Amino acid sequence: MIHIKAALDEAGLLRSCRVEGHAGAGPKGGDIVCAAVSVLTRTALGVLSQRKGITVRGEAPERGIAGMEIDYTGEGREFLSAAGAFLLEGLKSVAGEYPDYCTMNIHKL
Repeated sequence: MIHIKAALDEAGLLRSCRVEGHAGAGPKGGDIVCAAVSVLTRTALGVLSQRKGITVRGEAPERGIAGMEIDYTGEGREFLSAAGAFLLEGLKSVAGEYPDYCTMNIHKL
């Protein structure tokens, strides 16, 4: 099972996201749930890390574990709002569609 934990600041902006586990919904290399979560997470990490006003610290110490922590200044706020909302909506969609393979928890800091 994949467990997703995300944290939002008081303004509702994404400040961290951690993904752990393997879905087990299909064979290795052919698991649609793992693929969806991986693509969403990696794309968000890549896009956010290239944006001025946003600093992302990411880690993937081993297969099945990935995390990111996000800081921003005023100029990065609007972009982080949109990109964070996109990531969270995508991950919520995967968790909602495949609840036996993926869970998601969002909390405020």
